[in-house]
Amino acid sequence: MLALNAARAQAVDKLQLVMFDRVGCPWCAKWDEEVGGVYHKTWEGERAPLRRLSMHPPYPNDLTFITKIIYSPTFVLVRGRQEIGRIVGYPGEAHFYVQLSQLLEKAGV
Repeated sequence: MLALNAARAQAVDKLQLVMFDRVGCPWCAKWDEEVGGVYHKTWEGERAPLRRLSMHPPYPNDLTFITKIIYSPTFVLVRGRQEIGRIVGYPGEAHFYVQLSQLLEKAGV
């Protein structure tokens, strides 16, 4: 029982990068082309796995604290039920990773 509670606590503390997108979003497609296929293999992707959702609510129960998603894509770095920060829009591969690195630094990674 103790091990199960520890595993749950560890899962809650894990970082994830939530990408909110919409059908037909050209910037989402550009992100897919430039980053999407390799993100999970990157240092950043290993530390903050990607979770992709529609920008239109309702959101899953564990993400109901996220509000005001207006533009797609919007990337929200979360730990448990806490938003660390977000990247609104897709500024291109290099700038995306710079902004994500800043968010990961803010999260203490």
